[in-house]
Amino acid sequence: MAVQSLESLYTEHQDWLQGWIRSRLNHVEHAQDLTQETFIKILMKGREHELSSPRAYLSSIARGLLVDFFRRRTVEQAYLDALEIEPEQHTMSAEQHHLIIDTLLQIEQMLDEMSERGRHIFLLAQLDGLSFAEISRRLNVSVPTVRKHFIRAMTQCLLLLEDSP
Repeated sequence: MAVQSLESLYTEHQDWLQGWIRSRLNHVEHAQDLTQETFIKILMKGREHELSSPRAYLSSIARGLLVDFFRRRTVEQAYLDALEIEPEQHTMSAEQHHLIIDTLLQIEQMLDEMSERGRHIFLLAQLDGLSFAEISRRLNVSVPTVRKHFIRAMTQCLLLLEDSP
């Protein structure tokens, strides 16, 4: 395995990585941005890298960034679709728009980290407005079980709020 500095990794593989990302996005500017993000992620690790397969390493990091990119785009599109349904259009700054999308992504991540039952209980209570007793009957579990899962979910929400700027 050869030890490679970030500079040599960038010099030798940046063009290849950008092409690899562009082939998955079909968008030059996004490919450039994600290529730079890949190298920034490596830079943040702050060490030289022993790599037997630098391209596999780079594509692995870039693949994670692509997943994040597509997830963000999906959430953003769902948000824009929801705004179109609103009877009155609200104007907002680009900063407000980005803050809302970031918050939605954090909520999505929080929901992904919950157990399936916990997520289901939380969504039934919050989105459908069901009481613990109604959720208990619907899911055929005890009210204390519903309460326990709901409290865990709300705790995660509070931690999310605490961590936000």
